[in-house]
Amino acid sequence: MIPILGDDAVIATADGFDVRLRLPWIRSLPLSSVSRVQVHLDGEECPAEAPGGDGWWFLQDRLALRIHRPLRPGVHTVRVSFRLLIPYLPGGQEGPLQLDFDAEREVAAVGDAPWTLAVSAFNWTPEVIRAERPSTDIAVGIVTSRVSPVVELEPGQLWRSFPSTSTAEAAELRERLVAAGGRVSLVGASLDDWLRPTLRRDEDERLEFLLPQLRTAHDVGAEGVRLPIGQAGPALLRRLQPVLHDLDLTLYEELQGGQTPDTAPVARAIDDIVSLDDERVRLLVDTSMFMPALPVTYLAALAPHIPESLLARLRDAWLEPETLEAVTAHLRSGGVPPSAHALYMNLLVRFGRSPVDVVRGILPLVGAFHLKFWDLDDADGRVSQPLRDLGTLLRAAVPGFAGTLCSEWGGHEWLDADPTEQTRAHLSLVRAALQPSRL
Repeated sequence: MIPILGDDAVIATADGFDVRLRLPWIRSLPLSSVSRVQVHLDGEECPAEAPGGDGWWFLQDRLALRIHRPLRPGVHTVRVSFRLLIPYLPGGQEGPLQLDFDAEREVAAVGDAPWTLAVSAFNWTPEVIRAERPSTDIAVGIVTSRVSPVVELEPGQLWRSFPSTSTAEAAELRERLVAAGGRVSLVGASLDDWLRPTLRRDEDERLEFLLPQLRTAHDVGAEGVRLPIGQAGPALLRRLQPVLHDLDLTLYEELQGGQTPDTAPVARAIDDIVSLDDERVRLLVDTSMFMPALPVTYLAALAPHIPESLLARLRDAWLEPETLEAVTAHLRSGGVPPSAHALYMNLLVRFGRSPVDVVRGILPLVGAFHLKFWDLDDADGRVSQPLRDLGTLLRAAVPGFAGTLCSEWGGHEWLDADPTEQTRAHLSLVRAALQPSRL
């Protein structure tokens, strides 16, 4: 039986907290079936308001018991008991079957704007490339297999009609996701600036290329779209503003890897967003910026292609400035074989070396995070520590943060592993790492 109290059992609210219950039965039941509700928090009884009326407790919904008393942050012991009437089963000569339930667990309280974990369909890129089933089926499968009900989509991997996907195609996928109990968070938009090696799109052509993707994001039910930071530029952003408002979308410009808010190109792009003063244009931060060490599996894949001395430096001194200098010097020397160029370039483009605190000053502009992972080898906390640091920073600086934190696997370039298993395991690690420390 699925536990009555899940990881999201205690949710802080403006005037107290909710205790959220899973239905311990095999089908939906009337709300009137619930009685004798009692809630204890850390051993103390808390008067609870249970939903009533003629409604139903749907099997996939959580029943929220409202408690009007302060809740301190941290981990709590919550206990709940209630009676459940089963209206279609006899319980003897005098009436229907009635069952008593009692559950207790330790659970971390989540803030009054609960952090929403999502997963990126990009994680399933190897499966998409194998083409054993349609990409849209793979996307829906993320929800039906219960990996996550919230999915970030990559239209360039979904439809042959990209970038001008029809409303019918997008609406069909939206309906399938909703029917499975899911929804779309963001859509990864693309802005192809070049038509040919010597011919670049002008501003009108750039807008024309991007607009159909915005409409697709709207049609599939997304909350927003994302682009690399600074790629659109201030002129295009201003032209996109009315479209974003009309379509009820937010455009997120993404920082990742070696980028930092204080480097010139990124700083200019942030200034552009500030000058727009429009909540429809925000930032997205990818945790590839915060890598205390390189992925173990990446180093193993790179090892045959670089000198042992450089490998040792990458393994033991990734955060030292001299390491980045050595990486650049080796590339310029011609010592990287052509077959390993793409793999090697991760060192300069995709892997960052900043502490989490580097984004503190831009947090008011940040509306979403990518929780980038490459493998699940958590030696010395190289995967989990940046997540713990991010959770601590968000709770302190943005206690009401309501955006998505999306699991995104970037290691399938060199790591042959099952995307579903990898993503499930990563989400488990994320949940544990983001829990506040016991007080």
